[in-house]
Amino acid sequence: MTVKQVSVFLENKSGRLLDMTRRLGESGVNVRAMCVADTSEFGVVRLIADDPEKARDVLREHGFIVKETNVIAVEVEDRPGGLSEIIKPLVGQEMNIEYLYCFLEKSGKNAVVIIRVDEAEQGIGALKVAGFRVIPEEELYSM
Repeated sequence: MTVKQVSVFLENKSGRLLDMTRRLGESGVNVRAMCVADTSEFGVVRLIADDPEKARDVLREHGFIVKETNVIAVEVEDRPGGLSEIIKPLVGQEMNIEYLYCFLEKSGKNAVVIIRVDEAEQGIGALKVAGFRVIPEEELYSM
């Protein structure tokens, strides 16, 4: 029950992020969540799109370096302490969290946290046992 994330490697120069997002928009791909991390020479853009395969293909057609990664999408109450509650069962399983980022659902009542761990199935199991709802791919893309 993982979700496909598209990672894009960009040169750290003016206009590259605009070019990437414009290409996605012109192709009809809706970006649901995005996280940008950079260094002095390049950046990594991680995104959840409503059609990850189309996003990957469009970006590759335009010369972007793209990689797909499986991540976990988990729903959490949008309140103080909510984030630490989903991290706790993963740490309890001695899992390494490589990264995470969040976005709010359209209703505004809950947040969705995107998590990358080494063992996704183990992470999903730990979250479910702790009572969290792991969001299926098809539901996440249509939120």
